[in-house]
Amino acid sequence: MNLFAKMMSRLGGRSPNRGNDGLREPSAPEGTCVYAVGDVHGERKALDRMLAAIAADAERQRANGLESVVVFLGDYIDRGTDSCGVLDRLCRAPLAGVSCRFLLGNHEAAMLDFIGDPVRASEWLNYGGAEALGSYGIRASVGTSDPARCRALRDALMERLPDEHLAFLKALEPMVVLGDYAFVHAGIRPGRPLARQRTDDLLTIREPFLSWPHPHEKTIVHGHTITRSPEVTAARIGIDTGAYATGTLTALALRGTARSFIQVTA
Repeated sequence: MNLFAKMMSRLGGRSPNRGNDGLREPSAPEGTCVYAVGDVHGERKALDRMLAAIAADAERQRANGLESVVVFLGDYIDRGTDSCGVLDRLCRAPLAGVSCRFLLGNHEAAMLDFIGDPVRASEWLNYGGAEALGSYGIRASVGTSDPARCRALRDALMERLPDEHLAFLKALEPMVVLGDYAFVHAGIRPGRPLARQRTDDLLTIREPFLSWPHPHEKTIVHGHTITRSPEVTAARIGIDTGAYATGTLTALALRGTARSFIQVTA
């Protein structure tokens, strides 16, 4: 399918994260355009098109005196067909002149767990690990749990996994805070300060985070939970539109108090 990258209409009026309570609207850092990219899940073509769309927009922002930073929300691997290609692109300065931050997703954590203990972490093969191994030329089956087979798969992966990919995976961040926004993979535990959040919640939480009606310490930008379109509530902005299943990859752009979305299809 041909590339389309469309900037959806900005959210006008008061930010839904602040309502009419008199507090100022959340803002990106002054002089900065912040982009957040949702779950890629092995969709290399969608990633390439998103990077091209962001590069073009960042160039326009640079002309207006704004620097750009891109936060990738994790889950780069599994599900789709080219986890290897996605990691290869991301670990090699994917956007010239643009600062990039990379979050840890639950799928990267599962892959690292498999590398560390393939028997204990064999469940990874059932929810995307088999596809990820396939992208490195390793044949694996969903449901594999035999200890010897799991160890053999791990050993094959370590033979074929480039050092740059492993270093990239080990350097992923659990959270990034920029201005009035906190970026995480899945969400946060409501009522707990950001500084005391547990990594497991940041990577896997759904409820009570998704239905929490009140503002948090920061406006939370996240992926992990698939929605048909970007989801904006009083507490959060979710941008996982299921690239591996729908073909649509979504990014959020933040400039001052303005918000917009970029979408591409593979």
